[in-house]
Amino acid sequence: MRPGDPGPSRDHGNTVAARAVPRAPGKSQPRPPETTPTRFRPTLHPGAWWLWAISLGVAATRTTNPLLLALLLAASGYVVATHRSPAPWARSYTAFVRLALAVLLIRVLFAVALGSPIPGTHTLLTLPEVPLPHWAQGIRLGGRVTAEAVLFAAYDGLKLATLLVCVGAANALASPTRLLKSLPGALYETGVAMVVALTFAPHLIADVRRLRAARRLRGRPDRGLRGLLQVGLPVLEGALERSVALAAAMEARGYGRTAEVPARVRRTTAALTLGGLLGVCAGTYGLLTAEGGTYGLPVLLAGVLAALAGLRLGGRRSPRTRYRPDPWGAHAWLVTGSGAAVAALLTLASVRDPGALHPGVVPLVAPTLPLWPAAAVLLALLPAFAVPREPS
Repeated sequence: MRPGDPGPSRDHGNTVAARAVPRAPGKSQPRPPETTPTRFRPTLHPGAWWLWAISLGVAATRTTNPLLLALLLAASGYVVATHRSPAPWARSYTAFVRLALAVLLIRVLFAVALGSPIPGTHTLLTLPEVPLPHWAQGIRLGGRVTAEAVLFAAYDGLKLATLLVCVGAANALASPTRLLKSLPGALYETGVAMVVALTFAPHLIADVRRLRAARRLRGRPDRGLRGLLQVGLPVLEGALERSVALAAAMEARGYGRTAEVPARVRRTTAALTLGGLLGVCAGTYGLLTAEGGTYGLPVLLAGVLAALAGLRLGGRRSPRTRYRPDPWGAHAWLVTGSGAAVAALLTLASVRDPGALHPGVVPLVAPTLPLWPAAAVLLALLPAFAVPREPS
């Protein structure tokens, strides 16, 4: 390097040695590769997960066999484990499982403390009985606790616990915001309220975990009554602030805005919706009773059609559009069909073989696992293998 020549230029300690490369004559400059825009990848409709979970809940109401209920719990839990997203609302499944265990325990404790109408001969223990006035006949506090009464309460509590776990599976698998977009216009306001209520619990659980972790890092107690009070007040304050901010954001975005609809259309919508709901209730009652077996199904179908027509007309009051609506594809039909098949087959099994689906406790016998109802429950595992995992 000669004296006076400029040295190599430096930029933040890095030598810049970029020079213009001469282009060969007759050859064009190579073009950079063209990038194709990423195509929107449709995901599974959230309503399919809810229909699947509701169908499993219906199947749980048709039996008190603990082995079949355990299969339902295992099937729903496996599907949640394979398809749950890392979103905050998907963490509510653990809370629903804990709630189900608490309900089961409370049901058994009530049977022990308040007695049970189930007769039994196998006495487990005898508690001190409290005498009650004559107007409280049929209720007792304490007394003899039999194995038959405890087992009957455990079967009944397990059925209710399975229902709660199925609802928790729907909350963990279906995004509440995407479900809100799929509701008909007539149920838009109701859907907003339901989605806000359903998303409150996951955010509350996330706040509790965050505050407990912060207290542990500071060396402060996070358990017991004192820890609960120290964590509960900030969680309540954060929930109130979040609700106020959400209300302001919803008002700024025009939630609740309705369009002008003629009075005749409003009256027709109200008549169809109310009549359809009454028809659904009457048809369901007819299907559940022996006397209404002839008119139950036609009345139920007529009520469903009338309610759907009312919802269709009521959607005119909500002028809104959907951005990238979720398609109802083959996977959605597969998920819904698997749940509906489980509900239908267990309903059929409860009619044909009620003894297998409702094991008796007097006399005290061990429950058996019926083969083809158990195979029907395994259909609930179909979404875990046939539906691809949604991108997080």
